[in-house]
Amino acid sequence: MTVGDVFSHVCAASQRETLSDTQFRPSLAETKTSTGLLTMMLEPTPAVAVTLPAEVREKLAELELELSEGDITQKGYEKKRGKLLAPYIPQIQGVDPSLQIDNRIQASSQAVLPGSKHNKSRAANTRDERFRSDLHTEAVQAALAKYKERKMPMPSKRRSVLVQSSVEACTPPDTSSASEDEGSLRRQGRLATSTPYQGHGPPAVEHWFNRVIQGSSTSSSASSTSSHPGGRSVTNTTSHAVLNVNAAATALADFMAHTQLDNHSAPPDVTGLSERSSLHAERPQVASVRGVSRGYNHHTSVMETADGVPVNSRVSSKIQQLLNTLKRPKRPPLREFFVDDFEELLDVQQPDPNQPKPEGQHMSPLEGDPLGGVNTWPPSLPAALHRWGTTQPKSPCLTALDNAGKPVYTLTYGKLWTRSQKLAYTLLNKLSTRNEPLLVPGDRVALVFPNNDPVMFMVAFYGCLLAELVPVPIEVPLTRKDAGSQQIGFLLGSCGVTLALTTDACQKGLPKAQTGEVATFKGWPRLLWFVTDGKHVVKPPKDWHPPIRDTSNDIAYIEYKTSKEGSTMGITVSNAATLAHCHALTQACGYTEGETITNVLDFKREAGLWHGVLTSVMNRMHVISIPYSLMKVNPLSWIQKVHTYKARVAVVKSRDMHWSLLAQRDQRDVSLSSLRMLIVADGANPWSISSCDAFLNVFQARGLRPEVICPCASSSEAMTVAIRRPPEMGVPPPGKAVLSMGGLSHSVIRVDTEEKLSVLTVQDVGQVMPGTLVCVVRVEGTPYLCQTDEVGEICVNSGIPGVAYYGLPGMTKNIFETIPVTSSGIPICDRPFTRTSLLGFVGPDSLVFVVGKMDGLMVVSGRRHNADDVVATALAVEPMKFVYRGRIAVFSVSVLHDERIVVVAEQRPDASEEDSFQWMSRVLQAIDSIHQVGVYCLALVPANTLPKAPLGGIHISETKQRFLEGALHPCNVLMCPHTCVTNLPKPRQKQPEVGPASMIVGNLVAGKRIAQACGRDVAQLEDNDQARKFLYIQDVLQWRAQATPDHPVFLVLNAKGTVASTASCLQLHKRAERVAAALMGRLNTGDHVALVYPPGIDLIATFYGCLYAGCVPVTVRPPHPQNLATTLPTVKMIVEVSKSVCILTTQAIMKLFRSKEAAAAVDVKSWPMVLDTDDLPRKKSPQMYKPPTPEMLAYLDFSVSTTGILAGVKMSHSATSALCRSIKLQCELYPSRQIAICLDPYCGLGFALWCLCSLYSGHQSILVPPLELESNASLWLAAVSQYKVRVTFCSYSVMEMCTKGLGSQTEALRLRNVNLSCVRTCMVVAEERPRIALTQSFSKIFKDLGLSPRAVSTTFGCRVNVAVCLQGTAGPDPTTVYVDMRALRHDRVRLVERGSPHSLPLMESGKILPGVKVIIANTETKGPLGDSHLGEVWVSSPHNATGYYTVYGEEALHADHFNTKLSFGDTQTVWARTGYLGFLRRTELTDASGERHDALYVVGSLDETLELRGMRYHPIDIETSVIRSHKSIAECAVFTWTNLLVVVVELEGSEQEALDLVALVTNVVLEEHYLIVGVVVVVDPGVIPINSRGEKQRMHLRDGFLADQLDPIYVAYNM
Repeated sequence: MTVGDVFSHVCAASQRETLSDTQFRPSLAETKTSTGLLTMMLEPTPAVAVTLPAEVREKLAELELELSEGDITQKGYEKKRGKLLAPYIPQIQGVDPSLQIDNRIQASSQAVLPGSKHNKSRAANTRDERFRSDLHTEAVQAALAKYKERKMPMPSKRRSVLVQSSVEACTPPDTSSASEDEGSLRRQGRLATSTPYQGHGPPAVEHWFNRVIQGSSTSSSASSTSSHPGGRSVTNTTSHAVLNVNAAATALADFMAHTQLDNHSAPPDVTGLSERSSLHAERPQVASVRGVSRGYNHHTSVMETADGVPVNSRVSSKIQQLLNTLKRPKRPPLREFFVDDFEELLDVQQPDPNQPKPEGQHMSPLEGDPLGGVNTWPPSLPAALHRWGTTQPKSPCLTALDNAGKPVYTLTYGKLWTRSQKLAYTLLNKLSTRNEPLLVPGDRVALVFPNNDPVMFMVAFYGCLLAELVPVPIEVPLTRKDAGSQQIGFLLGSCGVTLALTTDACQKGLPKAQTGEVATFKGWPRLLWFVTDGKHVVKPPKDWHPPIRDTSNDIAYIEYKTSKEGSTMGITVSNAATLAHCHALTQACGYTEGETITNVLDFKREAGLWHGVLTSVMNRMHVISIPYSLMKVNPLSWIQKVHTYKARVAVVKSRDMHWSLLAQRDQRDVSLSSLRMLIVADGANPWSISSCDAFLNVFQARGLRPEVICPCASSSEAMTVAIRRPPEMGVPPPGKAVLSMGGLSHSVIRVDTEEKLSVLTVQDVGQVMPGTLVCVVRVEGTPYLCQTDEVGEICVNSGIPGVAYYGLPGMTKNIFETIPVTSSGIPICDRPFTRTSLLGFVGPDSLVFVVGKMDGLMVVSGRRHNADDVVATALAVEPMKFVYRGRIAVFSVSVLHDERIVVVAEQRPDASEEDSFQWMSRVLQAIDSIHQVGVYCLALVPANTLPKAPLGGIHISETKQRFLEGALHPCNVLMCPHTCVTNLPKPRQKQPEVGPASMIVGNLVAGKRIAQACGRDVAQLEDNDQARKFLYIQDVLQWRAQATPDHPVFLVLNAKGTVASTASCLQLHKRAERVAAALMGRLNTGDHVALVYPPGIDLIATFYGCLYAGCVPVTVRPPHPQNLATTLPTVKMIVEVSKSVCILTTQAIMKLFRSKEAAAAVDVKSWPMVLDTDDLPRKKSPQMYKPPTPEMLAYLDFSVSTTGILAGVKMSHSATSALCRSIKLQCELYPSRQIAICLDPYCGLGFALWCLCSLYSGHQSILVPPLELESNASLWLAAVSQYKVRVTFCSYSVMEMCTKGLGSQTEALRLRNVNLSCVRTCMVVAEERPRIALTQSFSKIFKDLGLSPRAVSTTFGCRVNVAVCLQGTAGPDPTTVYVDMRALRHDRVRLVERGSPHSLPLMESGKILPGVKVIIANTETKGPLGDSHLGEVWVSSPHNATGYYTVYGEEALHADHFNTKLSFGDTQTVWARTGYLGFLRRTELTDASGERHDALYVVGSLDETLELRGMRYHPIDIETSVIRSHKSIAECAVFTWTNLLVVVVELEGSEQEALDLVALVTNVVLEEHYLIVGVVVVVDPGVIPINSRGEKQRMHLRDGFLADQLDPIYVAYNM
């Protein structure tokens, strides 16, 4: 196809597209959303195309081609294309909707509002959309329209067919080829017809979902067109890139990349280094798979994702920015490369030079009107009550309503006065303990009254004031574990409260203990409960009068306040402050005597208390109290009451106005014309303005005048700060400010002009209170006055002290005694100010504007965001459809030294998985677009499950606490760490290697010794005749059969602990002869024979029989009868790879081989000859085979490594006898000794101890097959105790079985006389870093049974040498050192003190065996390293294996691993490379020969390490952190997949905890390892495969994950 063809093709396509779109022409905003491609609308018509000059057409075609091949981003493409076409198309209609404002508004209103009469068309259930403004919704819609419908993979849950199949969408197939491994995850491309929000055409997610369910994984070639869901053909070039289809890989890849572009494959390699290429990719089923060259130098220099597309073509700008920083980190000089302090390590956010800065004058403090002294005002509140109670006793004070809205009781001032007096008298005189009065004036008393009983509360409150007791009003505790109840208890305790007042009904409803008394709530002090109803209070005698004094600075009452962190403080308010505030409110609101006021707020605190209980009594007003329970039933009730009682003032919250709009039926018959003031108590909230506007729109027709709406701002500490005055006071008109969110996030006020999306519209909260002085100061650090265009914390001085935090002098000083200073540091006045925790500024006309609260402030990488604003944005995204009753909580958590935003929403019970996922993705986009901040975690919980605050709102701090503890139990979670965590340390760059010569000189200058160590010299230790005599292990058996025929060498125990079988030297020899006789006729010398036996004597006898016959034995673990499908193929593979010509086995296993199940698992016809050795004839073999040289092959040792690689090594006769000799010397083994072995006898040291050593040294071995422990966990330890064994061997899995299975049974074992004091050394046979936690807990648990804490140690072996280290009986105890885990990632060893941060304990892996030499070499240069340097462990010894036994005979690999030499230093010695990282360290201890002891510390296998961000991680370290993060994580394994870190956790606990783990796992790995987790997979216990040595098979797990065989409970993809 020529370039010209491409172009005409494009034009034709666009024409087709235009035609097909005419059926429904979406508005511009939608088009922009739908495809993200304005190109569709902007395509020139064919006529235009013809008139373009040829070179322009050519350039256009080139652009199209570049775009299709991914060489240019979509944005770049549009820009260049626009430039090319500009001269030819004067004005393409609708070039950029965001520039043509009329279009935009029309478009978005078209998109959002089904019709202009939107109020009528709303469904009745729209209460869900808490405070939603159409303005905000419009912004959100436009913001969403900016994003293309990004497709994301849904997390998968185990719950239904749908969900199970959706996993396919997430785990791409493993293509098993090195070059393609990461690249073959291509993507089904698709252009969405429209966003599901507008509801034209098929919803995007659904469409993708259907594909997943069908599970089609057709992989078409990259053709130029891809089929559109609607069946139209769209030219591929109109989209962004050549599309490749592979359904199984669908959505994940770009979801991970969080890309803006649509159809791209594997996530970009965010780590900056391609994964070590051939490591896990190729898995041919053969032994040679050890095919990884250990040089890892092949990191590509160009940053490309694995399929070779340059990264920048397909990632969003944020990730691109991240990648750019990854590409070119500054290279620090070598010496200070690794710095300890995290400030140096973490990428500190540099402030943007273009960020807005305040430019205004410094503000001057703002003075309120002088407080007018009115002579008639009473001198204190009790005095006011006394006055009205005696002069106007019939005057109504408070009317209480029931849940039907009927007045239940009207309290008059006379009644309030007499009842309060009675209560005061009773409290002071009638309550006593041990003849002492229980209460004295000044004591604190808790008031526990329900919200529907204001009368009893008011009587109790004033009763306390009259008795000079301090009331502490609190919420009624509903259950033993209310959210925040513990903190309330702490407050009561610290206030010394011993008495709680309550009503009879309330007391009956409180939770009770068994005794019938009120239960003690968690964290509460012991309280006496006193019921204040009439029959319990006493009439005072005539001569008793309560003391009514003038106002003082004594405490009047204590109001509780919950801080952002969830702690509860008591705010003490003095009598003077109470009175002054009442005066100020009276003046500001123009209250007059006898007015009627409707109060919808909580009368126990804040505005509800100030207006409805305190100021009302001051002015003899009549309060109509509307309980919250009534509002829930009838949201219009307060308006009806205003109408009925002709109330002049109403005190409400935005929520109440909003709810009343939804109850349209009954609005007809009410009139609000009596209102002179509608006080909006939370007027400082960002959403209050939309509630006010909407309310006015509807109720203006019902007599509501616009000017009576009076928002106010207040805080518990400063009380009312500012309030809009009623209209009669002649104040300036109200103001509105449309501010730029971007500016606000830098605390700068900018009236927004260009960007219409991210704005915050705020209304003023009026003027400051009379008699106060107000200023705005910087939030952090010294309280400098702000400039006029800067947002800060509003501070107030009312001239009256007496407000403080109870018992917290330090915090009181910070909050209540702030002295603001000018820029030069001079205090503005000598009076202290109170910080209000309101963030705002003073606008024109001295109006106060509030833009947020300190409690909701989230500072993310230096920018400030307000939780309420984020809630408003989230609510504007399809609120009616999805969020349950508008319940959304937003808070920040600190992860990796920065705040991260978490959004938690309750979803409606009927929401489907698609709904929730779609909503989540849109919320992320909206918040990103409007606030320019990433959300770290978005969680959805079932309806009604978030902890509730007393009045039904969400208890934020408790929600946050649950989130951090993993107790939130969400039903959906989306983590986006890739986009928000931008302060990770820069990836490490490899330094240019230092040359060999300078290295040696450097070590010499530094006085470093080369890291080299060796075991004792064998030559001096042993009688060499014996060594010569025992060159062949089979000769030893013959010699022992003659010399000590009846000496029992083997005892095998069964699960009951009884001896199942034994063998003496002679019996073993005879059985071996029979096997040899059977083989000699059939096989040739040198043939390989597979021995497939359960652990027991048969295995040992046939092994020697093979040697007698001159055959090479290969021991193979038998298949598991219950699990043939997975275990039999391994047997088959070993048989084939080892080229065995014959299989020896038992009759039972032979039957298994021939069974139906076996035929299903493998090709049974291709088995070699199978002989069963159960009933061999008693024949002597003609003569024994004598090998010509000791270098001849004795046996093959096959084992599967943890990386899933099957490797067989060749052991010669000389190596076999050398191995036995070293072990004999190290453990001091003689014929009189007994040792117990609980190991599998198929490979490595387990095989050697089981089959070889006993015969070589002549000691007796008690053999305990580990499988038997499954039915009897105490078998091994009981045997050790019974036979008084001094030396025993086990594996980690055995040790784990004992610690888990017997941890609680040590007492029972002691009663059975199990005593472990005989054990001198218990060695764990391992090929990994010692598991200190396990060995220590084992020692601790069994210390009670006499196990010496010094006895437990570990061994170290590997494929090239099965026994490098082994503790043995002599020599110093194993030592432990602590190294810095961060240094380890940089391949350095830095020793630190125990308990220091990031420290990792490493235990020495036993003592180096006699005859073994060890050196530490640099993995890249192959030069020797100094003491305490990390490198690869190389080993040289007579018992090294002679090479891999591979089919292909890869000589290079063999030479590299078994015959390698140092590049400098001692270049003669031949070494074998173990493939393990470790270091040697000379200790202060002396070994048996009197030399200083060199300890070898093994850190981990090189093949297992993960190279991420240029650093080397050991999976076990990440796994340890993860397991610690939540109590329900039983086990964990990590691996990488397309450069993403995948964490698999086993959940022990209920499945509802599964999603709690996602955030905790992500947090802990970020905090401790500076890595972003890509995928979290939650599975059932036992899913992570473990091999016989107890090692995790991470690569098998990876294969299972990619093949979707894990049946996970949940899979979460972190974006």
